[in-house]
Amino acid sequence: MLFYVDEISVRLIYTLDFVFNEHGLAYQLTNDKHVFESFEGTKISYSDFEFGNTPCLNPASLLFEETFRESIVVEKGSWHGVDCLKFDSVSDPLSSIFYVLTRYEEYHVKFPDEHGRFTSKESIQSKLGWLHIQIVEHWIEAFFRIQSPKYLKQLELGRSVQIIPSFDIDNTFAFKWKEGWRSWLSNGKDLVKNNKERLKIRKLVQKGELEDPFDAFELIRSIYKNYPETRVFWHLGNYAKYDTNIAWNDQRHQQLILEMSSIGYLGLHPSYSSNYSDEKLNQEVVRIKTITSKPIGESRQHFLKLNLPKTYRRMMDQGFEKDFTMGYADDYGFRAGTAHEHAFFDLLTNEAFPDYRIVPFAYMDGTLLEYKKLSIEKSLAVIDQLVAEVKRYGGIFCFIWHNETIAEAGKWKGWKKVFDHTLEQLK
Repeated sequence: MLFYVDEISVRLIYTLDFVFNEHGLAYQLTNDKHVFESFEGTKISYSDFEFGNTPCLNPASLLFEETFRESIVVEKGSWHGVDCLKFDSVSDPLSSIFYVLTRYEEYHVKFPDEHGRFTSKESIQSKLGWLHIQIVEHWIEAFFRIQSPKYLKQLELGRSVQIIPSFDIDNTFAFKWKEGWRSWLSNGKDLVKNNKERLKIRKLVQKGELEDPFDAFELIRSIYKNYPETRVFWHLGNYAKYDTNIAWNDQRHQQLILEMSSIGYLGLHPSYSSNYSDEKLNQEVVRIKTITSKPIGESRQHFLKLNLPKTYRRMMDQGFEKDFTMGYADDYGFRAGTAHEHAFFDLLTNEAFPDYRIVPFAYMDGTLLEYKKLSIEKSLAVIDQLVAEVKRYGGIFCFIWHNETIAEAGKWKGWKKVFDHTLEQLK
């Protein structure tokens, strides 16, 4: 398909690269009217200039701007009966794709939560009822259905689903290898709360008479074996209020990390504190590379702390190539409007980074139980809807669990059923 535009811009190229190239399709761009008029294949004018009987999509200005606008007016619009976004009174599906995919609205966070995060309820998808669907993929399908059914057929034939179970290791063990002051402090808290059960379990675990309740690593090894794309992200930060893993320099801990890295993909889970310190982030990067003796190119932020574009810029500076943080803690669904992997676009510098890849996730275990307060049965229904959406429009079905949740520790008793159901529905 050949596009005519008045001006070829980096935002337009980024958008069309996703719409076409990332979906196995090809396109061309020209701002030469003669070349466009003489072209005999499928073509469209993305311009206010009309070429006779040639399809024309009147553009909003968004894809031709070079600076980030805090005051941009975005409303619900309609294009050929398809709900999309309207920018300064112009309904434009391509600009809609760019706006959602780049997370434009997250560059100016007005109401962050207690952890400084942009929340789902502030997103335009949530406000318009689009968060639980791949709205970007809906727009892409509508674009081809209206402009070129031939391309729609190719799009449908090229769809596939990639399964990526993933685990964040925030606390490797509940009691095991927690010694010295960590053990004394925890014992003290349980004594004050009169939590006799935890005191008993801790004692048995530390004596080697009982498995640690967070120990799910044999199970994770089996998941690695059955699903080779499985990811594990390990927290190696220093102890702090929101960073409570066991000591990174414990030789037993390092040996476990090394063993897991030899089985499959293992990435860094940058600590909460590292968000505020380049020195701490660098320490953690050095630690994981030293322990595994291999380059580490993938990460997911602890607490899903994502500050755009700062988070991605910092990880790029550390040599990382792929991030798995794109999703919300407080709701499930498709934060970037798609389950498809895509390139990072920095709105502040107005440039695309095709070698830095963003992998969205569909849901996190804690979102279902801790944020949404869902029962197991209601969670199964949520999984069914999310899986159906990814099967319908293709993409990566990445989902987040933790070693303690898959081990069904404490309040998570019975929840492995949700994990197993996810994989069963994806077959």
